[in-house]
Amino acid sequence: MEDFFARVGRFWPAGRRDLHWHILPTPAEADALITPYQHLVPPGLQSVGADGMHCTLLHAIGLGRDDVDTDALVKDVASRVSTVQPFTLTFDRPAVGPVAIELSGWPGRPFTALVDTVTQATASTGATFKPGPSRYPHMSTAYTTAGAEDVDPVSLKAALADIDRPLSATVLADRIHLVEQWHDGAHIRWESIAEVLLAGAGA
Repeated sequence: MEDFFARVGRFWPAGRRDLHWHILPTPAEADALITPYQHLVPPGLQSVGADGMHCTLLHAIGLGRDDVDTDALVKDVASRVSTVQPFTLTFDRPAVGPVAIELSGWPGRPFTALVDTVTQATASTGATFKPGPSRYPHMSTAYTTAGAEDVDPVSLKAALADIDRPLSATVLADRIHLVEQWHDGAHIRWESIAEVLLAGAGA
């Protein structure tokens, strides 16, 4: 396997704070998502805690909060999603990828529509950035880090297969979050900037 943080460090160096749009699970949803997999962290993998679970819509690569009028951006996005109905994302048991243990979710169509909306709104600010839109709904339960080349993916897949019960969890997508996000080479962190509700969502 390959070190995730070394890979992303080529365009998102450690410590640089970039704007991201996310769907974030509630604490209860995050616990349900991560709990079955917290033991799957051999050397070379860094577990994601419940408070770090996130489903990225857009990584605005190279764009920080001081580079754009975030109040205007949030107002624009809120207008664009004001008629978008909330939907439920279902995440199944994870797959072992080259840089993460990843939960894939569905349905893709309303998720992709939100990706397009926040990408277009962020681009309409005129700010310079490279868009990194998500192609499908997913969350990671662990990322590869230093020592990733020694991780045996077959053993990880066997450990996943040994979880002998149906595994799926849901996240209600009734709001999206603008955050400023960074990493330190082992963990991803963010600070919240704004929460934007979809149509009919309660505060």
